[in-house]
Amino acid sequence: MAGFNKVVTTYAEALEGLTNDMTVMVGGFGLCGIPEGLIAHVHDLGVSGLTCISNNAGVDGFGLGLWLEHRQIKTMVASYVGENALFEKLFLSGEMEVILTPQGTLAEKIRAGGAGIPAFYTATGYGTQVAEGKEIRKFDGRNYILEESLTADFSLIKAYQADAMGNLIFRETALNFNADIATAGRITVAEVEEIVALGELDPNFIHVPGIYVNRVIQGTFEKRIEQRTVRHA
Repeated sequence: MAGFNKVVTTYAEALEGLTNDMTVMVGGFGLCGIPEGLIAHVHDLGVSGLTCISNNAGVDGFGLGLWLEHRQIKTMVASYVGENALFEKLFLSGEMEVILTPQGTLAEKIRAGGAGIPAFYTATGYGTQVAEGKEIRKFDGRNYILEESLTADFSLIKAYQADAMGNLIFRETALNFNADIATAGRITVAEVEEIVALGELDPNFIHVPGIYVNRVIQGTFEKRIEQRTVRHA
């Protein structure tokens, strides 16, 4: 990388500095919009003791399921984990700590972290296990939980297009958690489908400005379907 050019050509460059016991956020919703190559290369690096923050944990043998297979995740902060049998096994055996968070709360914890907001109040989860050990305050007669925001050492995201300065455009539902996660990492790495010349991206449609992105790498994507449902003819 030189100057404002954030493009790297190898996954080793993209993940430089990632070590054991770090906190890593990973974009995607189900298998939609996950940074497949970055996830696979973290698996190959063999780092362990990770705190992973992601909406879900992939599926058996793909996505974050690869990290689970090699026991690379120490603590998983997630919202939905119902597609991964190994995840269930690791949690029930005590091999992995799981912090389940309501989906909207998780999204706001990440967004707030990226915005420099340390905490916020939400009514979601009051009266449930989600509220245990957390400060409760009443506003206008309603109880709210104090939720602390989330940040990470590395944010790994997937985008549709990028330019060399790291400006990003996402495509359709692959926007999901990726845009917020991009803002919340000390080092944000974007794996993209296309890298275009400076000036080709319409500034009116950029979802994440390059100020939030440290490295960009062009990847190839299987785009596996998590649950394929078809209708009989």
